[in-house]
Amino acid sequence: SILFSHPSLPIHPILTEMASTAVESQVVRDFKKSLGENAKGAVAVAAIHALTTLIKESGASTIMELEILLKAAQEQLQEIKFEGQRSKTIQLTAACELFARHVTRTALDIGNFDACKERLIDRGHRFAQQADVSRGVIANNMLPFIRDGMAILVHGYSNVVIIALQSAAKAGIRFKVISTEGQPERDGHKVCEELAQFGIPVELCLDTAVGFVMQEVDMVLTGAAGVCESGGIINKIGTYQLSVIAREAKKPFYVAAESYKFCRLYPLSPTDLPDAEREPPPTTTESGVKVRHPPSDFTPPAHITLLLTDIGVLTPSAVSDELIKLYY
Repeated sequence: SILFSHPSLPIHPILTEMASTAVESQVVRDFKKSLGENAKGAVAVAAIHALTTLIKESGASTIMELEILLKAAQEQLQEIKFEGQRSKTIQLTAACELFARHVTRTALDIGNFDACKERLIDRGHRFAQQADVSRGVIANNMLPFIRDGMAILVHGYSNVVIIALQSAAKAGIRFKVISTEGQPERDGHKVCEELAQFGIPVELCLDTAVGFVMQEVDMVLTGAAGVCESGGIINKIGTYQLSVIAREAKKPFYVAAESYKFCRLYPLSPTDLPDAEREPPPTTTESGVKVRHPPSDFTPPAHITLLLTDIGVLTPSAVSDELIKLYY
């Protein structure tokens, strides 16, 4: 990442390799520990906790050494595989890059290394604290959009969507949720189970039945794996086709997403995705039929009504301005 580079001091590859080996076990262990302590905790928050701990405990004596350690740590974090889960690389990368930008800005603002290190640790803690409460903020921002008697269509499992719907029910709003089945993970079953336990009326429908049920719903609500510069989103496969049907039926399409999922990506088509979100090679059945399993797609900003975030309710066109504020 160019955010870790220095205009006059190139990083030697051997030094980077040594740093990578040194930080591998510790930063990954801290990351997994943070996630283990909170089963529904955000990957971005766990990453910032791990990077902040690395700064706190590192023996670096210059900004240059610190940047090398952080670059190596970022690479190690991005190699973590989430078995049985969808890729979380986008939000993990976005969090690491944003933290790296804080390092660069702080180094430019503060000349003294010890003071710079303390400022970075403080910023890391504050970032993690703000990210921890972001889902609650989004839930509050969503309340005006949910009214008595509504039917809400959701797609894919999203912690922030679940929390927002539970908060609305807790506020006394009576509504029904229809969830897609969410193949291939079938995570719609998990959505229905958690909402039903909270007393929210739920129905499960086939992914192929969204056009059939669209006339019954008042709004569509999804989460996002990543919010792109254009205001479009990368999310679970099927989100794009859901947005197409919602637009045709003139139903509002809302996206609930934390600001740490804002990423500096600019896909040009539903298949123009980062490597971690791209379609893997197809599997082949015994009869020779190739079966495709694309995990994600890109929903363009024109299909999104509003983004409900912890920094406010945004139009898709406002995302690029917010990214500039976050990074510069």
